[in-house]
Amino acid sequence: MESAELDYELPEELIAQHPAAQRDDSRLLVYDRASGDVRHGAFRDLPDLLPDGTLVVVNDTRVVPARIPIESPKGEVLLLEPIGDGLWEALARPSRRLRAGLRYGPVELVEELGQGRWRVRLDGEPAGRTPLPPYITAPLDDPERYQTVYAREAGSAAAPTAGLHFTPRVLGRLDVERVTLHVGLDTFRPLQTERLEDHRIHGERYAVDAAAWTRIQSAERVLAVGTTTVRVLETLARGAPLAGRAELFVAPGFEFRRVDHLVTNFHLPRTTLLALVMAFAGVDEIRRLYRLAIDERYRFYSFGDAMLLL
Repeated sequence: MESAELDYELPEELIAQHPAAQRDDSRLLVYDRASGDVRHGAFRDLPDLLPDGTLVVVNDTRVVPARIPIESPKGEVLLLEPIGDGLWEALARPSRRLRAGLRYGPVELVEELGQGRWRVRLDGEPAGRTPLPPYITAPLDDPERYQTVYAREAGSAAAPTAGLHFTPRVLGRLDVERVTLHVGLDTFRPLQTERLEDHRIHGERYAVDAAAWTRIQSAERVLAVGTTTVRVLETLARGAPLAGRAELFVAPGFEFRRVDHLVTNFHLPRTTLLALVMAFAGVDEIRRLYRLAIDERYRFYSFGDAMLLL
């Protein structure tokens, strides 16, 4: 598959700059894969839309304040993943003007890894800014709005955004289980190869409680909340250990073994996230749904609306 097949045109005004006033006020586009039916609703309606016996699996990772500004040259370090002894893998910009040995506040640049990636040393715990994506240019008044209400395990450089719509009210009407995948470079890095299969996955850390996996395995149906949850569940469904690195690249043609339904946001073009959603619901179907979402003025990306794929 050509990476260009994951391109689409999005009016800039549909990129959500702020979260919905109430989390579950977000709109929800509902697509039934069996019938092809499409409905429009609100996220608060989710419990009424799921078949009986559905287990909802969420990613309980928590975003760390990983965005550390650099004053000279003007830029920033984005912490991605701790690698031990105070060292982190990070993205740094402007990478071409940086060099190993320089220190910026609590961060020392140790080694350049290529493609803007660095190994850095951090004094203490991360204490920077909320790592909002670059397409969100408006200030965030409440950093907790870039956390899910069930976030528990700190370690992500970005939010698992499909979970941002949930409220205690919605969760209370669902049968919920947790997994953890710490969002890093793989989740938000755009495709940089002409062919999808040539894209390299670096992997992201995950962990799942044994009792949780037992419940998930035996569930009549499983709804995965977000693409990160899908990657964990389908990794384990292939016999992987309960903790490790998720290196599974889900693209059209993939065989899903444990995920029956999916809640997901509307993703950026030419990304592995969009490839995963196309794998789940079909390339042509997702193109059609995205065109419909644009026509219906849905809000896109991290603070945008959601889609339920049944």
